[in-house]
Amino acid sequence: MQDDARWKYGVPPSGNANFAWMQHMLYHLSSNGVMATVLSNGSLSSNTSGEGDIRKSLIEADLVECIVALPKQLFYNTGIPACIRFLRREKTIRQREILFIDASEMGFMKDRVHREFTDEDMDKISDTYHNWRKHPDKYQDTK
Repeated sequence: MQDDARWKYGVPPSGNANFAWMQHMLYHLSSNGVMATVLSNGSLSSNTSGEGDIRKSLIEADLVECIVALPKQLFYNTGIPACIRFLRREKTIRQREILFIDASEMGFMKDRVHREFTDEDMDKISDTYHNWRKHPDKYQDTK
């Protein structure tokens, strides 16, 4: 498994498939493709078994385009918060930039254990991403 061509950005840990699935999808992505995947928020900061090195390699390869932080209780199979990662093979605009959207407080409690987004919430997230991509001059980094 160490010499698997899919592990271009680092060998994923055997006990956690997050980075294996992500790299598997990237491996099969077309040269101008874009993908999105939902992972736990822990995947943003864990350093177990080289996960931090894989994240760093993905950023250095300029593949990470956007990360959306989602609220807890959004999914029926788990109550933990998650994130959506958008990865793009060929960034023609926004090179070396990553958009972070914090949607962790959005939505409403449908019942005591399930959160849902309104149509307006989904539009706000989608519009933020698409406007950022369409208007790079309008949304400049303010370092």
